Amino acid sequence: MRSHFHLIWHCFAFLFAVLLDTNAGHPIQADRPNVVLIMADDLGFHDLGCYGHPEIKTPALDGLAKTGVRLTSFYSGATVCTPSRMALLTGAYPPRLGWTKGVVGYMIKISQGMSPEALTMAEVFKSAGYATGLSGKWHLGDDEAFRPHRQGFDRTYYTNKSNNQTTQLWRNDAVVEDPFDNRLLTEQFTREAIRFIEDNRHKPFFLYLPYTAPHFPVQAHPAFEGHSTFGAYGDVVEELDTRIDSILDKLRETGLSSKTIVVFLSDNGPQPGEQARAKPFRGEKWDALEGGTRVPCIVSWPGVLPAGTESDALMAAIDLFPTLSRACGVELAGLTHNMPYIDGVDVWDTLMGRKHVEHPRKDLLYWHGANGFQAIRQGDWKLFPDASHAKLPGTQRGPALFHLKTDPAETNNLASKHPDRVDQMQTLARQRLKGIMEHQLPLGESLP
Repeated sequence: MRSHFHLIWHCFAFLFAVLLDTNAGHPIQADRPNVVLIMADDLGFHDLGCYGHPEIKTPALDGLAKTGVRLTSFYSGATVCTPSRMALLTGAYPPRLGWTKGVVGYMIKISQGMSPEALTMAEVFKSAGYATGLSGKWHLGDDEAFRPHRQGFDRTYYTNKSNNQTTQLWRNDAVVEDPFDNRLLTEQFTREAIRFIEDNRHKPFFLYLPYTAPHFPVQAHPAFEGHSTFGAYGDVVEELDTRIDSILDKLRETGLSSKTIVVFLSDNGPQPGEQARAKPFRGEKWDALEGGTRVPCIVSWPGVLPAGTESDALMAAIDLFPTLSRACGVELAGLTHNMPYIDGVDVWDTLMGRKHVEHPRKDLLYWHGANGFQAIRQGDWKLFPDASHAKLPGTQRGPALFHLKTDPAETNNLASKHPDRVDQMQTLARQRLKGIMEHQLPLGESLP
């Protein structure tokens, strides 16, 4: 997709970075780190042991947190599947890519998908010489032009939509299983991921592993049925943890643990009606309350990132693109392709625990899954310009302002006490939205 000239130029740029970069906390090595980017589906903020769940046992992910950084103010890219994945892979707010509501197959036509003009993390890593693989759920478009091997992935094994929307398992352009057994998908995606690691152990790789679990229908693998004291949902999450442990084991076995950045996150908050929890937050998948989009996230790179640390700094899935690119010495400058903008910021210094470096993310926009923009966070303050979206008891008109540090459940509307802050945040939100409207790509649309 990139010209030979650009590839050569970026190789030279990387060599200069090896010699000149004194800002990354360690010298960027010619032997660049691998990336394993793991995403659960509909996992709530509270649903791991290291995030406080009293019953679900997740020793692998708890152990991952002990080797890296556990984030407590981390936000997914959106509150539903398709835009969340758009944001993660492009570093852009979903409306920059033409998204307005819904997911592919529900509110988004099957003939539509993420524009092929969008620049993905996979394309950038591939252009830098990385092997790229996807094993899991895609949900960014069904038609040929939107499939993952045309968006930067060398090797793909995936469901094109959520496990309640399709019965097909794909490899590139071919259906390889129909119907799949929903109970076995986590095992199958893990097996494929391990093969990818084995096959690429001698070169840098970028592996994207977006599991379908624990998205509904929640059905336990036969070997894990009754495994948890928290019902079928607990069984599914505990299997997910066990499968992730086998990936971490493979990294250890191949001597790649110290050369691999592992990131774990969820795509959005809990599905309404399921057992998932977002405690202490209100809200679920689809809505812009904290529970719909604040999710668990763990970042680990043994020997580099400070082990067993925690950060409450404001971060988002859109920040992973520039952050991982920097950590891997992958040059973004000059690679913008046709993307109008990257909204993500590089938070590597914060992950490294550098207190003397100012944290770059100051504010964040929230998107309702069916109704677009609904709120903005700035520091510890969150504003809903329309109080009806905050789902407060009784009838409240005008804006709703919350102080998240002291009121994580968003129950105490402080708008009347801080009118100047309300005005300032409303102005900021309008500026951010105007910038998005001025620099957008439309959704991709297949020809009839």
